[in-house]
Amino acid sequence: MSAKELVKAFYNSDLANNANVVAEFFHEKSELHWTSSQGFTLLKYNDIKKFFKGTRESYTALRFEFTHFIEVNNTVITRHTLFANTIENPDSEIALAHFATIWEVKDGKLYRGYEISHQANENNQSSMKSYTERKI
Repeated sequence: MSAKELVKAFYNSDLANNANVVAEFFHEKSELHWTSSQGFTLLKYNDIKKFFKGTRESYTALRFEFTHFIEVNNTVITRHTLFANTIENPDSEIALAHFATIWEVKDGKLYRGYEISHQANENNQSSMKSYTERKI
């Protein structure tokens, strides 16, 4: 499986319900370097497991819309919006955040992630339009 195929499989793996997502897709020495509106967070393998456990407790469904999906050797760059259905309101999908992520793949697993995110504002038409223009 190519690096791009692995990253696509990860995003398509039903992250809101797949209890095995970390074991299936993340290298045991993985790190996610994540800068968000809350600041910088470094998540190592066990932290990533805890993060996805919390995700499964908060959301019934997650969906990703990509504008960019670029592969260079074992590195994949994505730009996407994350949509979610919360436990509290499972029938309503909301745009949670916009992301740009660089994934490094090693031994067929996600090894290093460098991610920047910011909260999606569905009322900002320019921002939402920017994330609907596909350049894949």
